[in-house]
Amino acid sequence: MEKELALSQPPDSLGRHLALIKVRDGVGPEQLRLIATDAEIFEAFYREYVDAIQGFVARRVGDRERAADLTAEIFLASIRAAHRYRPGRGSPKAWLYGIAQNVVAIDRRRAGREQARDERLRGSALLDEADGAAIDARIDAAASRRHLYEAMERLSETERAVLELVAVDELSLTEAAAAAGVRPVTARVRLHRARRKLRAELEAASTESTVNEGEEP
Repeated sequence: MEKELALSQPPDSLGRHLALIKVRDGVGPEQLRLIATDAEIFEAFYREYVDAIQGFVARRVGDRERAADLTAEIFLASIRAAHRYRPGRGSPKAWLYGIAQNVVAIDRRRAGREQARDERLRGSALLDEADGAAIDARIDAAASRRHLYEAMERLSETERAVLELVAVDELSLTEAAAAAGVRPVTARVRLHRARRKLRAELEAASTESTVNEGEEP
């Protein structure tokens, strides 16, 4: 208890001065806990990541006001969780994306699966270039997006999370693993499995579309 109280106290003047100097190049692991007690350090942290987090939310939520609310909720949650941050478990960026994932997942469950189907994901980023080129040649863009969303719904939550973090949010595999709370090798397996499933689903949809077109009078 005493240790937790000590962590929540503002830094002394010298420590704060040094921390502020360091955050000019970004809030590092050693300063992250201070976002809960120092407004300037939190502002630096917010400015560093707000665009990325807004993008993260916008790609998963179809309503502008809801996206703005969730972005604010993510940063509020980061303040509440700052004292629990451990550098050994991932970078500040990966840690914040982990919080973002949790906040959006809770909102998805609250909103229901039907609303989640209207997410605005950049579908073309979810597959390797070779996969996308082969499929796009046979399915028009609108149909491809529809089938992609349907295929995404059939992925497990863990597979989908890693796929989105890497392909949509452009995190490295190591960062995605930290955000998802798994080992890099586990993240790699989930990513490979998710892409394989999507490829199979979309190839099947492409074949079905081709057959249907051939049957038209």
